[in-house]
Amino acid sequence: MTVVKVNKSGDLAIVKIDNPPVNATSTAVRAGLLAAVQEVQGARAAILVGAGRTFVAGGDMTEFDRPAEEPHLPDVVQAIEDSETPFIAALHGTVLGGGMEIAMACAWRIAAAGTRFGLPEVNVGLIPGAGGTQRAPRLIGMEAAIDMACSGQMFDAAKMRDLGGIDLIADGDVLEAAQESAADLPERPLPVSARSVEALTAEAYTATEARLRKRAKGQQSPLENLAALQWAAEPFAQGQPKERARHLELRQSAESRALRHAFFAERSVSRPDAIKDAQPRDFDTIAVVGGGLMGAGIATSALGAGLKVILIERDAEAASAARDRVAGLVDGAVKRGKVTEAKRDAQMAALTCTADYADAAPAQIAVEAVFEDLDVKRAVFRDLAAHVAPDAILATNTSYIDPREIFAGIEGQGRCIGLHFFSPAHVMRLLEIVKMPETAPEVIATGFALGKRMRKVSVLSGICDGFIGNRMLAAYRRAAEYLLADGALPEQVDRAMRAAGMPMGPCELQDLTGLQIAWANRKRQAASRPAEERYVTISDQLCEADRLGQRSGKGWYRYEEGNRTPQPDPEVTRLIEAYSAEQGITRRDFSDAEIADRLMAVLANEGARIVEEGIAEDDAAVDMVKIHGYGFPRWRGGPMHLAAQTGWDKVAATMGTIAQDSPGSWVLADRLMQA
Repeated sequence: MTVVKVNKSGDLAIVKIDNPPVNATSTAVRAGLLAAVQEVQGARAAILVGAGRTFVAGGDMTEFDRPAEEPHLPDVVQAIEDSETPFIAALHGTVLGGGMEIAMACAWRIAAAGTRFGLPEVNVGLIPGAGGTQRAPRLIGMEAAIDMACSGQMFDAAKMRDLGGIDLIADGDVLEAAQESAADLPERPLPVSARSVEALTAEAYTATEARLRKRAKGQQSPLENLAALQWAAEPFAQGQPKERARHLELRQSAESRALRHAFFAERSVSRPDAIKDAQPRDFDTIAVVGGGLMGAGIATSALGAGLKVILIERDAEAASAARDRVAGLVDGAVKRGKVTEAKRDAQMAALTCTADYADAAPAQIAVEAVFEDLDVKRAVFRDLAAHVAPDAILATNTSYIDPREIFAGIEGQGRCIGLHFFSPAHVMRLLEIVKMPETAPEVIATGFALGKRMRKVSVLSGICDGFIGNRMLAAYRRAAEYLLADGALPEQVDRAMRAAGMPMGPCELQDLTGLQIAWANRKRQAASRPAEERYVTISDQLCEADRLGQRSGKGWYRYEEGNRTPQPDPEVTRLIEAYSAEQGITRRDFSDAEIADRLMAVLANEGARIVEEGIAEDDAAVDMVKIHGYGFPRWRGGPMHLAAQTGWDKVAATMGTIAQDSPGSWVLADRLMQA
């Protein structure tokens, strides 16, 4: 297949890139473009266009793990800019990464309305490698280039026109518009690489770097891009080789490997083997039972996906409150510019709030989002099953309870499934799709289709206590509490995990979500807890003292009125130290690095066990759950990727020490035993 084609019409040449799905700048595309530059010589102008739904949406990242192959993209881009026959870029869809670099090398740029532009290399731990940081400031200005390269922002065609990045927005077909423009071309402009731009002042650079560093939370690529943008103030012949060299170096960095792993993992988890040959059902209506924070979030997400929503509450007053709750969430999206007022009105018109289960009859999917109580959930599904179609999909949002117990006695077990949303459901991207042995493949596929419409990262899970994410969270919290009993304090554990890239440590997180949730789970698990497993009661004592977290004004930390900043509390320190003394534990010092290594090892070990048990399909599934549901730093790739990069032998050694410190408390995964 020829991925770059040249057609000539009189004195005009049309160069079309045809490398589906996104016309990535693969080796074949680069070679084709270089040959096309030679082929169009003698034409009055050449129009460069992408086939299909987009122009060029970036490079071919499958090539990044091997040495760069000729022709190199910077040489191709330079050939386009230096071509005696000027190029007109006819742009549509997305113009990203290498596509943006190619477009900036063209003499003129014409875009279809709705086209989006960006330099997203920062999102995979890189800087552009073909002049992106050197041409962008020269074309659209330094401030806009910082937003694009350092923050990964995408600009629409209107903004790019206002910045001087494109010359024209086409009213109709962009290729036709480019052909019309080619009939009467103005004087050829100065090549972008020959233009000048001033570097940021030292003061502005320091302020920008501080702002980026705060947002990056340990990720280095935003700062790498900022440094590269400064080189644009140098002659292009000096700055561009620097950019290329650093780009190639960063391809091999741990950060870029982790971010590329996350990029590909997001795509692989959406196609599990369980739905390989299954077709999702059609659906346009979803019923949600429970209009609290979770139910309102699910309803809002479904409305945003263009679905009709029937929200069921216990009585008319609660149904009215649920509608107000959803309206508040949708209005919030309007205020943030995410939704237009017209779309808001359409979404609210698609919402029915009721206290009558009979109103759920049209729903093809029904989800419960009620209190985490087996009897309550069973009652909900008895009522739903009596009113929805016999083949309507029934989904539980349980966080821990075995769905088989919830759906016991329901006719048509093949239609039953777990859809575990994360709170707030209209914001959090993770959706754990929990299959029962009886769940039909097309029902699982429909769950994934629903997640896709809601723009979720959906991950398939088998059944165990807490499924993938909460099972790992429980092990993580247990290991943290062992550290507290043995010598650490909450502020040190949290500091160590923030330094490791987590948005907050385990104690801060528990204060945010409420200690009572894990407390209830520990009570539920008490009867089945192995007798030899070490059980630390520090958090139980906090709960018994009504220290339930931020909402009660105190938990692991204390909180001042109207201030959510955690303050270390001497009472908690005394409680922890008293517990250690009562248990005959001689408290010891832990370094921050040791704390982070231990907690990361526990996550990796539990993740490996989950994969070995078949709960998760593979390591990528575990990583996506932790990144999108629990704040694991994307730039570290997830706990499984991090363990692989660290070395499973080192993880095994750390886990071995942890197990020795608490005999009978940990089961090591086979992978660690064999490392």
